[in-house]
Amino acid sequence: MGFKMNIGNYRLGQTIGEGMFAKVKLAVNIETNKNVAIKIIDKAMVRQKNLMDQVVREIRSTKILHHPNIVQIYEVIATRTKIYLVMEYVSGGQLSDKLYYLEKLDEEAARRYFQQLIDAVDYCHSRQIYHRDLKPENLLLDKNGNIKLSDFGLSILREPGELLTTSCGSPCYVAPEVIMHKSYDGAGSDIWSCGVILFEMLSGSVPFQDRSRTNLYRKISRAEYTFPEWFTPPQKRLISRILNPLPTKRATIAEILSDSWFQVDYKPSFGFEDESCTNSEEANSTLRERCLENGNPERFINAFELIAMSSDLDLSGFFQEEKKTMLGSKHPITETLEKIKVAAQEASLSFKKTDTSTVKLHDDPKLRRSRSNLTLSAEVVEVTPMHCFVQISKSTGDLRIYKEFCRSLSSMLNGESGSLSDS
Repeated sequence: MGFKMNIGNYRLGQTIGEGMFAKVKLAVNIETNKNVAIKIIDKAMVRQKNLMDQVVREIRSTKILHHPNIVQIYEVIATRTKIYLVMEYVSGGQLSDKLYYLEKLDEEAARRYFQQLIDAVDYCHSRQIYHRDLKPENLLLDKNGNIKLSDFGLSILREPGELLTTSCGSPCYVAPEVIMHKSYDGAGSDIWSCGVILFEMLSGSVPFQDRSRTNLYRKISRAEYTFPEWFTPPQKRLISRILNPLPTKRATIAEILSDSWFQVDYKPSFGFEDESCTNSEEANSTLRERCLENGNPERFINAFELIAMSSDLDLSGFFQEEKKTMLGSKHPITETLEKIKVAAQEASLSFKKTDTSTVKLHDDPKLRRSRSNLTLSAEVVEVTPMHCFVQISKSTGDLRIYKEFCRSLSSMLNGESGSLSDS
């Protein structure tokens, strides 16, 4: 495979995909010898394109979805310049590639893929996650020919009944209410996209096409399309119910599941709540801290565990420059707080606890001759009774002194390898 570089437990190999701000490489877990895919995201490019929210959405959504027809994320590794999403490797390529070579699928294959797609989407919606970019390019095929839903970069988490307003998605697959810039129900727009995909699988082309974006949107808003002559009455009936331009009249997932054409040879696939059952890779995903190999001095954290600890964790810290630092501690929370206090005194900073796990640090003119105007906050989160991580945030002040404080505290907490990430 031509593996050259290690990232944690993973040895990187060839590039198997590339996008605007990320590339995907094949990799192997050097402990289990299993293949994974690693999406490498360039922080600077993401900031430049203002796509931070998109990356955060992908991580947030995928971390809580555990379903056989959804690509799993095993770990998220962050360094100063990169974010590495360690994902399930799906070897069969995109459904769009298969459609390109075969032009269209036979009824049996199209129905099976559609059944798996609906199961995956239904599972997402049951967790209030709406994909908003369903299309064949985001449907991968595993070695057994099963669908794997991927790319949750445009997904959103909303309470049931809460309407959405952002227009997004790929033009040929987007629902009428989305392109009309109306408030819309995320479930209904995803269902519309599923209907377009089913039409494309059976016909070899999307139902709505036009070189003019204006004409394309007019056709979509009016549901103007023509069935090929080989479509059967049951196929036409189901697709017509899904591609209804009125969201309130559109078929629901429950109605799709009960459709007679859909029900043929249907074997439901279910999600699972116990994350340890998803895959041994994820079961073995623990909070780890190492230096990258091959002489690269950057340190990284398995941020997947941090994200899983709290849905309110501010992932935007991945993209803030020189403002936040994560440190690992091999000490209980009370001892960790004491070490922060010592490091603060050495840096001529005042120490004030605001609650049991958060402290404020300020430049103290009584302890320092020259003012640095440094203001920090430190939050300590317990991972195990004997392990914590500390997030240090700089509000104002001298960046050089901030870095010196972080290095000093890192040594106290965990030796020279204590720094998890410096964003």
